Amino acid sequence: MTLFGLIGFTTPWLLLGLLALPILWIILRAVPPAPIRRMFPGVVLLLGLKDEEQVTDRTPWWLLLLRMLAVAAVIVGLSGPVLNPDNDTEAAGDGPLLVVMDASWASAADWRGRMIALDGLLAEAGRDARPVAVMRLTDPEQVQFLSADVLRTRLSGILPEPWQPSGDNIARAIELLPEDGFDTYWMSDALAREGREDLLATLEARGRVTVFEAPRTLYALEPAQISEGNLLITARRLREGPEAEVTLAGHGKDPAGNPAVLTRNTLTFEAGMMESITEIALPAELRARIERFEIEGARSAGAVTLPDDSLRRREVALIAGATDREGLELLSPLHYLEKALEPTADLLDGALLDILPANPDVIILADVATLSPAEEEAVLEWLEKGGMLLRFAGPKLAASDISRDLEDPLMPVRLRAGGRTVGGAMSWGEPKALAPFTEESPFFGLEIPDDVTVNSQVMAQPDPTLAARVVAQLSDGTPLVTRKSVGQGQVVLFHVTANAEWSSLPLSGLFVQMLERLAVSSAAAQPEIEDMEGTVWQPIRVLDAFGRPREASTLPGVDGPDLVAAPLGPDLRPGVYQGEDRSLARNVVTIDMELTPMVWPERIPVEGIVQPQEKPLAGWLLATAIALLLADVIASLALSGRLRGAVSAGIVLGALVLAPQHGQAQTAEDRAAIAAATEVVLAYVLTGDSRIDDLSEAGLRGLSDTLYFRTSVEPNPPVGVDLESDELAFYPMLYWPITADQPTPSREAYAKLNTYLRTGGMIVFDTRDADIAGFGAATPQGRKLQQLAAPLDIPPLEPVPEDHVLTRTFYLLQDFPGRYAGREVWVEAAPPDAELIEGMPFRDLNDNVTPVVIGGNDWAAAWAMDGNGNPLVPIGSGFTGERQREIAYRFGVNLVMHVLTGNYKSDQVHVPALLDRLGQ
Repeated sequence: MTLFGLIGFTTPWLLLGLLALPILWIILRAVPPAPIRRMFPGVVLLLGLKDEEQVTDRTPWWLLLLRMLAVAAVIVGLSGPVLNPDNDTEAAGDGPLLVVMDASWASAADWRGRMIALDGLLAEAGRDARPVAVMRLTDPEQVQFLSADVLRTRLSGILPEPWQPSGDNIARAIELLPEDGFDTYWMSDALAREGREDLLATLEARGRVTVFEAPRTLYALEPAQISEGNLLITARRLREGPEAEVTLAGHGKDPAGNPAVLTRNTLTFEAGMMESITEIALPAELRARIERFEIEGARSAGAVTLPDDSLRRREVALIAGATDREGLELLSPLHYLEKALEPTADLLDGALLDILPANPDVIILADVATLSPAEEEAVLEWLEKGGMLLRFAGPKLAASDISRDLEDPLMPVRLRAGGRTVGGAMSWGEPKALAPFTEESPFFGLEIPDDVTVNSQVMAQPDPTLAARVVAQLSDGTPLVTRKSVGQGQVVLFHVTANAEWSSLPLSGLFVQMLERLAVSSAAAQPEIEDMEGTVWQPIRVLDAFGRPREASTLPGVDGPDLVAAPLGPDLRPGVYQGEDRSLARNVVTIDMELTPMVWPERIPVEGIVQPQEKPLAGWLLATAIALLLADVIASLALSGRLRGAVSAGIVLGALVLAPQHGQAQTAEDRAAIAAATEVVLAYVLTGDSRIDDLSEAGLRGLSDTLYFRTSVEPNPPVGVDLESDELAFYPMLYWPITADQPTPSREAYAKLNTYLRTGGMIVFDTRDADIAGFGAATPQGRKLQQLAAPLDIPPLEPVPEDHVLTRTFYLLQDFPGRYAGREVWVEAAPPDAELIEGMPFRDLNDNVTPVVIGGNDWAAAWAMDGNGNPLVPIGSGFTGERQREIAYRFGVNLVMHVLTGNYKSDQVHVPALLDRLGQ
């Protein structure tokens, strides 16, 4: 390379082309010979005329200069100019050159700068015809010297590893070094470690050694810990320095399952301090989704820490078959579970399909009988990956047909119909105590209090597999708790309720201990090596050297003792490993790991990325030549008078390309959702039959007008909902007219409907066939209703009793007619123990809004009004028909007030007024 100050040329002989520029100037300036002048008489007629467009007879000097500069830029660019040519590095020698790279996670933060430096080193070595070899200490291989130009084509395949060179790696590297002399360029990661001195001595014995070490600060994260319910994270830096701030980001998945940054915090390193500690308080739902913490911008596996089961408390999702009873916490199916689990677990609440993306450890279903196909499929997939489904029995499960003839996938055993009651006035025997737990039971060793008894339970069907699945039983041998495995997970069923209605178990400390034995509420601790003997752990997510997560499905399993004690390497990468019942994380930086900067001997020259790097200028000069030629074209157009048309065409084209695209600010769906969330809106299910849908809209519009004039409820106009695409949570009540040929909803729609029913919504099913059949499947609409309602989590039903709250929510009613009268209306059944108490005019019935109302009186037809408030459908004749329509309106008002206020009118404060109206 020939040097001229800070610029060198790889092919300087091409600069001789600059000598041709004066010749080119003369050629471009040459003009044709002067013409012979002859006077033509006709020219006299042209005298006095002026030509607006004139063309010069020779090229202007400035245009010639522009062209000369373009040609000069091409000549200089092809000669290979280089800015800041490096003639001081090891490449300046003439023998073989070995590039030693630590290539560890600590090198990844500035790996791009290292590759730029290595590329410049290889370029200089190639110009000097020096053979070069590269050795990575994280994976040392036999040294093979190759042409520098060949190695430059392979730079993209040289990558760091997410571990650091071990003592064995360095010893092997020493063995692989050739005996012949060579120079060494060592790209260090700046960390001191065992074996460096031996390797340095061996390399110095072969030739000159130069060290490349970046001055950039190295950051690292210790594994996160939990302290008083909060996350405690410690960050370190390699060297002391001034005060500095870094950003800690928590990455995970949002509720839709998409990768997102869920939390950001600032860590401050005080001046001269080597570590910074921060405490992060996160809600349980958010903490459950976090998959890694990282220092933003560090781009290193050491600046990433992965959480595992040892970090967090167990996350338990609680789902009940119905909403809790107003003001009666002790009767709530979840009350005792919440009290037992709150001190040791994080509780999640919500719809089943909304909770599953958060991947809870345990899902508890308290008296939930039926799951929609979409819910069942999602839960099975979650179980296959290691989840635990804990189910409790109850009246709904006992009254359902689940797991009767065939074992349900989400039940551990088959069940008998009806259940079993002991110790009551109408039953034989006394309440049963628990039998001692067997050695095979997870509850073995727990002491059973004498006062724990069982009054009612659901019974298991005798089966060849039953004995193996029983983990707790009563004194008479009947199963109390059963369990089975599903993939890597398990399903457990308590054959009693989660509250004290069927047993006193939830009132005892044994209940909490049994939950802990099932790993529902216990926090996982770091295992000892002895506990890991004989286990194999499968990697589920690993990190590369840059801290990026990678799939690990193709990697082999790791022995348990190695996972705890072995150093990281090709066979044990940093990541999260899954065992039989928990996961463990191996992070690059551990709590007891020391980060010590390497101190090189004074005799070793140390270079850094801060020095000027070689920069080829050929591309810039050729680009400049193209720009100058483009300017020449524009100048030529201007001189010829054609520039105006070219500029106009360019302006038009640019306007078309840059024209802004206007978007719609708010969709119709958004406006409908806002309106439904602002005011009460009654909704009906679209059946696909336009006549029925129009009648449903007119009926709910008439009922809305009636509510507006008679009550304090002022509804917005009713809407039709598509079960497949519309959100149901905005609407307190759905009117669902049944037609024989309407389509069956999808599994996703049934999942939304079950969530809607479990969270307080009410569906009014109207078969509209009371004029031709009794309740049942005798009509096409009745058969269609059974088909549509089968996947729904509907509780046991009964005809509306005389003292049901629907009979007195707003009006006092005994009949519930629509277009037709005289047919029974079905609602959620009262508890079996609901009895009339002396001094109370009404029984203590279900203290919830009934999730379904089923009838066939065609209520929408009776409620339907046109735009002027006139009835659309005739009912009966004369006063009798109008009276029936009035009662239908009153029933509709009671329905809406019931769904909005619950069992408010069952409170004793209303008893005197009700008795007075009833004449008692």
